[in-house]
Amino acid sequence: MLNNLFLTQVSLSKEIPEDNYISDLPVVRHLKEMKKIDFKKPVTFIVGENGTGKSTLIEAIAVAMGFNAEGGTINFNFSTESTHSDLHKYIKIIRGTSRNRDGFFLRAESFYNLASYLEGMDRDNPGDGTFDSYGGVSLHNQSHGESFMSLIENRFGGNGLYILDEPEAALSPMRLLRLMANINALVERGSQFIISTHSPILMALPKADVLELTEDGIQRVKYQDTEHFQLTKDFVNSPETFLKYLLE
Repeated sequence: MLNNLFLTQVSLSKEIPEDNYISDLPVVRHLKEMKKIDFKKPVTFIVGENGTGKSTLIEAIAVAMGFNAEGGTINFNFSTESTHSDLHKYIKIIRGTSRNRDGFFLRAESFYNLASYLEGMDRDNPGDGTFDSYGGVSLHNQSHGESFMSLIENRFGGNGLYILDEPEAALSPMRLLRLMANINALVERGSQFIISTHSPILMALPKADVLELTEDGIQRVKYQDTEHFQLTKDFVNSPETFLKYLLE
């Protein structure tokens, strides 16, 4: 098990100009008030409604840790279009006493670009085994969900810092359970995960921290107390009631 986390804290390092749109994001407002966010467990989920800034925070942490903004390892260097915010310029990260030997930033919305980057590497260096660490098959030659799992099951080697932005985007419920098992196994091999998610299945992973981001603040909560879990549970228990309200 991991004794010391690779990333222990994130805080604002300087004032963000008022004309910068990120200054209005709830996550930035709360960081100003809270001063810092502490990471205390090997797995931390960051959850919240669209627009609260959870993916912006995840992305900023990844870039500040040296990862490519569109995903990949610290050695990946590609950019199809600069759409990431500049929040990374205004945050300070505190590393743990241990140093990770592996790491990856998985960003669901730009995963296609990452797969294309690997295709280019394979064309430029035929026979070099570009896809050996990704299941031996081009990620473009697999379904979206298969390519996600192929990456996680073959490329993630343990003793690593893995930052995932909405990994459930491509995964069925069954594959989400498989992902949970993989995360648990990697934690046993000394890894740390920071994950933004909307999935009430994924955030049920035992012994994980759940940080819920709302308009009112950032709080550690039980996953059963998140809006995501409560809404999903209420819908599954009584879909007819929900549908009647929504559609009539």
